[in-house]
Amino acid sequence: MAGHGHDKTPWWAWLFPALGVAIVLANPDALSPFGIAMALALGISVFASVLHAEVVAARTGEPYGTLVLAIAVTVIETGLILSLMADGEHPELARDSVFASIMIALNGIVGLALVLGGARHFEQGFAARGASAFLTVVITISVLALVLPNYTTSTPGPYFSSRQLLFVCVMALITYGVFLFVLTVRHRNDFLHGHGIDPEGARPSLARTGLAFALMLLSLTAVVLLAKKMAPALEAGVAWLEAPKSLTGVVIAALVLMPEGVSALRAAARNQMQMALNLTLGSVLACIGLTIPVVAGFSLWTNTPLQLGLDPSGMVLLLLTFMVSTLTLANGRTTVLQGAVHLMIFGTFLVLSFQP
Repeated sequence: MAGHGHDKTPWWAWLFPALGVAIVLANPDALSPFGIAMALALGISVFASVLHAEVVAARTGEPYGTLVLAIAVTVIETGLILSLMADGEHPELARDSVFASIMIALNGIVGLALVLGGARHFEQGFAARGASAFLTVVITISVLALVLPNYTTSTPGPYFSSRQLLFVCVMALITYGVFLFVLTVRHRNDFLHGHGIDPEGARPSLARTGLAFALMLLSLTAVVLLAKKMAPALEAGVAWLEAPKSLTGVVIAALVLMPEGVSALRAAARNQMQMALNLTLGSVLACIGLTIPVVAGFSLWTNTPLQLGLDPSGMVLLLLTFMVSTLTLANGRTTVLQGAVHLMIFGTFLVLSFQP
């Protein structure tokens, strides 16, 4: 898309990921002055990975394009979680990160998109059947993974037994696979509303797409390696703030979803609410349907503890979010009021993240 720079690669989109990998290979201390350079390279590499994924998405068109973006974001989040869980001292990190991703996406990003789109275009339309399909899978896997562990009796506390964890892992992967079949083959039109691609520009060339795919892999590699290196600094920052440990998961989710959130808000501002919702709901679904199984598999393989069950306040916010989201996306039209309600829930989540 010429209008969005898909005809050429910005210099920073390849320089900073390459610089990030080079810094990691040099093996500096994250708490040294090099930590600033690593943090800068990490943040820009996240944006670079999504920028390159957007080029690939522009080539494939909707709904495949949003799928590429969602998987790219999920790879980043999973890499961050596994890098921090490797020491066995963060059994709750996957739960906190996935829960924060749901709250940020369904309340923060969707709320801002509805307010921004409603302020500019009054009402915006989208395919309600597709949104309902997204929510059906998200709600089911989320409740099974994040709520049910609190009520099982095979193991004490918010944990699954090994067999239960394996079952939920397999079911999540199968359900996500069925959804992908519905999204891309059987009911593709349910996820389209208006233009399938950005009407402001044309598809990038095959060569440009190939280069973007290679640079996306480089950027993802840089993000995962830098995140592992920056883990001590992140934990030290949370401790310095005297904040709950769950804030680490919130930071990870915010870092990962920030660039895709910007893309969704841009789409809403261009009166492309369907693309904005596909981006947001696709990210949440990929997070639940892929991150949980990968982390569960890692836990089973390495015998690392994995705490999935939410605390009571988290369960209340999760169920409230799903109830409100179902009502918001039921009729295929959006208003500013709906966005304001989602933002209120998001504000509550932020307050409880610092003051449980």
